[in-house]
Amino acid sequence: MALRANYLDLASKAMQILMKQEDYLREQFSASETMTISIWELIKLRVSQINQCAFCIDMHSKDMLNQGETQERIQERIIGLSAWRDMPLYSEIELAALDWAEYLTAGKPVDDHNYQNVVKILGEQAVVDLTIAINAINSWNRIAKTFKPEVGSYKP
Repeated sequence: MALRANYLDLASKAMQILMKQEDYLREQFSASETMTISIWELIKLRVSQINQCAFCIDMHSKDMLNQGETQERIQERIIGLSAWRDMPLYSEIELAALDWAEYLTAGKPVDDHNYQNVVKILGEQAVVDLTIAINAINSWNRIAKTFKPEVGSYKP
């Protein structure tokens, strides 16, 4: 008998809604010149690190390795992610997205100054999509940490 509920089966309609949200984000980031799939994966990995979600860290590390950049470059970026502010591996857009992800994940109130700074770099559409993406990965992290799918079981 499993130690935790099978959330995928017990809440299949809810999981379908979350997956449709993922489909929307993939479509948006595939078409965007600002917020790319690669940045989205970077955000998912960083938020999962903050939330200490082992399953999601494993998943998004594997997904990053399958994004098409060289394995050496991706490994540098994965290793450097915990100290991203001090690493010269990230673009201005990535830095803004990572900052926004950490800010929202911490639950800090968004004042006009913070909002205008991120919009100036990313643009309004990207900020909306990024905010939805940050909310989504925080949600997935909480689900995974509660129901504990087996770390390493994800196959891209």
